[in-house]
Amino acid sequence: MTQLGGIFRKKPVDTVIHQNDEGHQLEGGRLKQTLRARDLIGFGVGMVIGTGIFTLTGVQAKDNAGPAIMISFVVAGVIALFAAFCYAELASAVPTAGSSYTYAYTTLGEIIAWIIGWDLILEFALGAAVVSRGWSGYLQDVFNLPTTFFGEDSTVNLGAVAIALVLGVVATVGIKESGWVTNALVYLKVSICVFVIVAGLFFIKAANYTPFIPPAQPTGGESGWRQPLWQWISGVEATAFGVAGVLFASAVVFFSYSGFEIVANLGEETRHPARDMARGLLGTLLICTVLYVGVCFVLVGMVHYTDLSTGAPLSDAFNQVGLSWAGVLLGIAAVAGLTSVILVDIVGMSRIGFALSRDGLIPHSAGKIHPKWQTPYRITMITTAVVVLLAAFVPLAALAEMVSIGTLFAFLVVSIAVPVLRRTQPDMKRPFRVPWSPVLPIVSAICCAGLMVNLAIETWLRFVVWLVIGLLIYAFYGRSHANLARAGRDSGAGEVNRGAVPGS
Repeated sequence: MTQLGGIFRKKPVDTVIHQNDEGHQLEGGRLKQTLRARDLIGFGVGMVIGTGIFTLTGVQAKDNAGPAIMISFVVAGVIALFAAFCYAELASAVPTAGSSYTYAYTTLGEIIAWIIGWDLILEFALGAAVVSRGWSGYLQDVFNLPTTFFGEDSTVNLGAVAIALVLGVVATVGIKESGWVTNALVYLKVSICVFVIVAGLFFIKAANYTPFIPPAQPTGGESGWRQPLWQWISGVEATAFGVAGVLFASAVVFFSYSGFEIVANLGEETRHPARDMARGLLGTLLICTVLYVGVCFVLVGMVHYTDLSTGAPLSDAFNQVGLSWAGVLLGIAAVAGLTSVILVDIVGMSRIGFALSRDGLIPHSAGKIHPKWQTPYRITMITTAVVVLLAAFVPLAALAEMVSIGTLFAFLVVSIAVPVLRRTQPDMKRPFRVPWSPVLPIVSAICCAGLMVNLAIETWLRFVVWLVIGLLIYAFYGRSHANLARAGRDSGAGEVNRGAVPGS
């Protein structure tokens, strides 16, 4: 394709499938297939249950939704479930590293795929960095460590640097080892969530649920850049609480579900992707949604929403009802929970980088596979270095919204990709099929777009700036160095990807 310099050229689906079966596409070989459904659920739950449950519950209940924070999590969970169905179909049919990036490459074209890949790098990099800082803060609080080197008051956050380095080594040494660490932490986190729900039930006061949806209130002087995009477009006064507040909270707490797509990133390292990808994706979402709603129900029942802590809402709630020992226990659980999130973020970003390098959009050498560990060790080390630098020096207060908009954008593209592939590749083998297609994928795309416009204007501006930087990199390197571009120059046919199986 020569239109617009070939930026909408597509990678054949057969090429993607065959490259997973061949060991010579990239210098160094293929990724090791060791993961099972329970490992995928472990990675998914390990990513999803983290910062959202330990911090966002209190922040959004107190500032935007009140006791209706439960509804916010349900709305976000249902939309995430719609997207999970779409991911499951694509991941089972095209099991590969890169998830939504690769799906976009086969359906919507190279430029859209690059935007998605660049978007996912933003999501995972900022996520790992800020959670590393959160890990350091919780550790400082639990063990009363010096604030000079731990927590947000530190000049150089050595605690965040240390955990990022350790987990970067774990991610580099092997995917199976990463799975062992993650699964161990997942069991602990799920147990703590169950403990919160069961123990908290004894301290619920019905009066704390009233009003369930607090009446809408003007946000005052902070309206400007902090108001949701849809309010700015419509001219409606920015408000907190009410239905608008519940929807705004849904858009923000969607960050809490950002992570289940990491399962789709691991399709190339799964033993039986046709069967296990759908189980991993849907199992992750169902488990996490139930736990989230249960914890929210108990939290706003134990403490009136106006009295919630925005820093450590769960442990503080138990402190307020006189169970200080439980608060310490929850602080330790938060440290464990955030540990697994950092690890999965680093693994996820390295797999996105591996997919980009394999396609030539960044240098091939960056994605080289280690002969012994069978992981993309170079891109993993680069990923870790970036996370370490961000975690050491940069406080990222707006991370939740930035990660939410990046995740929702990726989900939007995946939802569109399902009906597009159904039309362009009707005979492709689909071990899992989205029910009620194309209706459900279209509803998923509309819902994702709806949550995106509920995010603040300043979040949109930051997101646009990041995308512009990515487009400049693509224009000056990726467009001309991509495998499809090289194949087009060499043979005159842009359909053959470097390393593809002949005739694919």
